[in-house]
Amino acid sequence: MILLYQNIADSVAQAAAALGTAEPQSVNLWFLLKQGGLLMVPLAILFAVSLFFFIERNIAIRKASRLDGNFMNIIRDHVMSGNVTAAKSLAKNTDNPVARMISKGLQRVGKPIDAIEKSMENVGRLELYNLERNVNINSMIAGMAPMFGFLGTIIGMIQMFYEINTSGRFELNTIAGGIYVKMITSATGLIIGLIAYLFYNYLHTQVDKTANKMEIASAEFLDMLQEPHP
Repeated sequence: MILLYQNIADSVAQAAAALGTAEPQSVNLWFLLKQGGLLMVPLAILFAVSLFFFIERNIAIRKASRLDGNFMNIIRDHVMSGNVTAAKSLAKNTDNPVARMISKGLQRVGKPIDAIEKSMENVGRLELYNLERNVNINSMIAGMAPMFGFLGTIIGMIQMFYEINTSGRFELNTIAGGIYVKMITSATGLIIGLIAYLFYNYLHTQVDKTANKMEIASAEFLDMLQEPHP
């Protein structure tokens, strides 16, 4: 994002030199952002919100996806040996969506498989809901940010043409300079929208991976219960 704005600044400086005007010393990233006007404030807020929820959800999903590789093997050993109490204790003391789902299944041991499966599915849906919470905020920002950017450009263009109409001055370099300034909000909105869209897709992919782990663990546990015990 910073590199893109710096490239825009360099292009503006080159265009000014080509028109025979003095190169503005203040043409840089901060200068361009300030030229965007008041609508840069909500765009900055949208970017901050998008970044906050990306970091918060990424940490939560990564924590939820971590599980000891031997967890299911230990559960299997306890269940096959008839030590369901130890299996329940292990699952209860493990802070993980898979463990909570297995814990619910262990609490239903002795009931029909369909009842055990349904209770585990209910826990799984709740865990997925908790993981997906606030993920869609980035999807919403991906749609909102470009709209704010286009709105800023439209408002800026209206103001520019109104000034031309009232002043009667129609100079090419003035119009070109005004247009590039008004398009800053559009560029900013598109960049923020793209970043938010990438955030959303990344988080959604991580949630899907965790959901897949839960499904595999659930199937393994149900198969385990139907195996003949020694």
